Amino acid sequence: MAKKPFLTDIKTLRARARKHIEKGAVTEGYTADRGIVVKLLNEALATEIVCVLRYKRHYFMASGINAESVAAEFLQHANDEQGHADQISHRIVQLGGEPNLNPEGLLTRSHAEYVEGDTLTDMIKEDLVAERIAIDSYRDMINYFGNDDPTSRRMMENILAVEEEHADDLVNLLGELGK
Repeated sequence: MAKKPFLTDIKTLRARARKHIEKGAVTEGYTADRGIVVKLLNEALATEIVCVLRYKRHYFMASGINAESVAAEFLQHANDEQGHADQISHRIVQLGGEPNLNPEGLLTRSHAEYVEGDTLTDMIKEDLVAERIAIDSYRDMINYFGNDDPTSRRMMENILAVEEEHADDLVNLLGELGK
């Protein structure tokens, strides 16, 4: 069985690596449109920040007989979302962009909405809706990145897996509450 040859010779790789070194990790082999990728990642960043804020509010506002265990879940999800925001921010910088952390316009950049909810059940349902929005929008981003930006794709695939776990957690909470 013949071995598949390495597609780029070493001399070419070395020469390309010396060009435009100020671009850091973004080499000539990066084929995605960085402007679009940074825009999409900033939208994901805004989505994560809005989710952090909503989960934190729900954590503090949870009340009733089941509030303690549900609030603990809200706090865990808020912390996970903050971690996602940090990952996305690092990737934006790695691509030569700037993470948009400006609170002005945050809700227009976010795919998820900020809905407070009045009852524990309402809060869980609003968080579930937001997770479902993130799941679909992140899947679209993953498909867009494809092989043009495998690093952003893998990062978003990992984040997507956690968002799917969050959705499952929230559905289970609703089931426990009989909703």
